[in-house]
Amino acid sequence: MEPVIDQACAAALYAEGDAALDTGASLLAAAPEADDALHRRGEEFVRRAWERGWHPADLVRFVRLELDERRAVLAATLIAAETARYGELPPRWRAQLAELPGAAPRNKPDRFGYASDLLELYRLLLRLPAIEPVGPVPGTTADQLHRPPAPGEPRMLTRIRALLAKAEATGFPEEAEALTSKAQELMARHSIDEALIAARTRSTETPGACRIGVEPPYESAKAILLDAVASANRCQAVWNGDLGFSTVVGFEADLEAVELLFTSLLVQGTAAMTRAEAGQRASGRKRTKTFRQSFLMAYAQRLGSRLADTTERATAAADTDTETGAGTAEGTSGLLPVLAARDVAVTETAERMFPRTTTTRVRGATDLDGWNHGTEAADRARMGDHRKGPHGGPRDGEIMA
Repeated sequence: MEPVIDQACAAALYAEGDAALDTGASLLAAAPEADDALHRRGEEFVRRAWERGWHPADLVRFVRLELDERRAVLAATLIAAETARYGELPPRWRAQLAELPGAAPRNKPDRFGYASDLLELYRLLLRLPAIEPVGPVPGTTADQLHRPPAPGEPRMLTRIRALLAKAEATGFPEEAEALTSKAQELMARHSIDEALIAARTRSTETPGACRIGVEPPYESAKAILLDAVASANRCQAVWNGDLGFSTVVGFEADLEAVELLFTSLLVQGTAAMTRAEAGQRASGRKRTKTFRQSFLMAYAQRLGSRLADTTERATAAADTDTETGAGTAEGTSGLLPVLAARDVAVTETAERMFPRTTTTRVRGATDLDGWNHGTEAADRARMGDHRKGPHGGPRDGEIMA
């Protein structure tokens, strides 16, 4: 069956235009005996994507942005089949695979349409750019896999997830504020404990990285929010707007905090925006897009300012505790030198991964009501105690890209 596949791919994948896709799809539609080989060819293209630095969530997100949801589901189907052959996967890969959409039925709505969708997907996969690797790929030997310091999820993170889930679900802003503040307090304690334990045990752990989706609409405001959360959690974020994600560099405990907090704040901010927008519509306003953009920009920038303030206070309080002996790790000289060393390690890792970043000023807000409502929503989502971010990060309205 390989000659049929080769002929169809040659016709569709290495030429431009719909006519080339139609030719390849016609060849495949007339050869049902080639179906399995066609899917194996797609799994091969997926495997090449791993070698170029892509992860499952990145790949599905990019297909969705460039094509549509239907082809994204096809990509998820190929990913599930390709990764099933590995005995062990990195932890973040397992989490991403669990969130993929379900498998697409073959040859729906008809053989020609299905083949055409596959070939268009393959054309995109063949042209994927290489991106910065963030962790091991499938097939890495077990002793090379990057794992969290302890098996399973620490109890602290389970408590944090539960608090944030309640904050997202409640319809009362004051309750959401209290729950989110408590969750952040636990995050700060967990991260500082991890840093002190690493210093005491002379851990050889180095900073890692993860990618977090930053998708339309209003992606610039979302990228600013993620940058603020990353900076407050001793990480650095670099946004790639063309590919729909930011890469966050930091130590494992801090990366987990960024992922949890950013996702929760985005959910809370979107819910608050929807409520505020409903009020605006009730009063006869129609400028929905500008209102939303301004709301999310204000929400992101106001949270960034608050995070910076609370980070400084929390770091000072924790340093005082170590100086008085409360929680001081044996073999360390205090919290600030430990955190400073980790900041340097994160910065050096980020600079190695992204030697040519630029600071991008994003478009400002144009809707005063949206800005005011967004600022109020950020105040309601205040974070409580926080830790000092490395070097303060970019100014308001700027992100690393």
